[in-house]
Amino acid sequence: MNNPKLNIAVIGTGGIVHAHMPGWIDSPYAQVVAGYDAHTPTLQGWGEKYGVTRLATNLDDILADKSIDAVDICVPNRAHAPIAIAALRAGKHVLCEKPLAPTPDEIRQMIAARDASGKMLMTAQHFRFTGHARALKAEIDAGALGPIYHARSWMLRRNFLPTRPGFIQQALSGGGVTVDIGVHILDLTLWMMGHPKPVSVSGSTRTVLARQPGAFTAWGENPRIPAEIDVEELATAFVRFDNGATLILEVSWMLHHDVAAGSAEDMRMWLYGERAGAAWPANEILSSNNETMQHYKSTLQIARQERKPHAQECLDFAKAILDGAPSPVPAEQSLQVITLLDAVYRSQREGAEIRL
Repeated sequence: MNNPKLNIAVIGTGGIVHAHMPGWIDSPYAQVVAGYDAHTPTLQGWGEKYGVTRLATNLDDILADKSIDAVDICVPNRAHAPIAIAALRAGKHVLCEKPLAPTPDEIRQMIAARDASGKMLMTAQHFRFTGHARALKAEIDAGALGPIYHARSWMLRRNFLPTRPGFIQQALSGGGVTVDIGVHILDLTLWMMGHPKPVSVSGSTRTVLARQPGAFTAWGENPRIPAEIDVEELATAFVRFDNGATLILEVSWMLHHDVAAGSAEDMRMWLYGERAGAAWPANEILSSNNETMQHYKSTLQIARQERKPHAQECLDFAKAILDGAPSPVPAEQSLQVITLLDAVYRSQREGAEIRL
């Protein structure tokens, strides 16, 4: 490659891409040279803000451009798979916002397209790129907890339901809170646990508070919850793994749950191992001496993080391509996450545990 930097095209310029852009701007490995959006005013506003002049309202114009090495997909969930597959077939590397796709079958098709193209496919799971997460993962990989046999994970919001159609309309999102924030905390938990193989899921989904008279959200400037919402606001699950480990998962946009002052959510993960337990994001390691009943609690030192995680994932994606390294977030791991979340929906529909 004559140009030492990868040429990146952004697909979808109206939402999460603004969290990605600082990473692309700072990157010594890549530069954004083009953008696509079906909504012309949004596209033009993004181009003006970031100084990008190659703007397209026809996706084929981006895919046919052989000077573009990779795309950053930031469109509603339902569009992820078809765009990623088309980009891979056009010879582009792909960074795709979470969820990689709303269904396991779509992800399998994306993996097949990746394998046929020889290009990289990475999910933008930005929680993995925080200093807190990386510090805890390093301790776990070093054996601090021993084998993990149980985990509890939750991401619970109080009256903080997103109102854009891409979040709350099934035709665009492919699901509600389960695939919006459930995918975040589940991906992080499975990563910490070392991705044991799931064997069964018992799950439930509900929408209760969002449909009550007077329901409101603190998301955005308008507190009204759109009547068009047709996805779930709450999901819970109990997961068993082939190594005997278990996991309890709880996610909600609207729960009557105590949150810290000035915050709209309570987001935590507990990991319980044979040697010690760990709490995230507090990043505390807890252990006991069984002979003397002494209890130990230590807080991990977190290295100062120069960039926000959305920006860091963009840097790591481009660096991995140039280094010939594996995807920082392999699609196979995203397939496991979505297989579990899909089983939560199936369990709700069937009223029974789902064997995987």
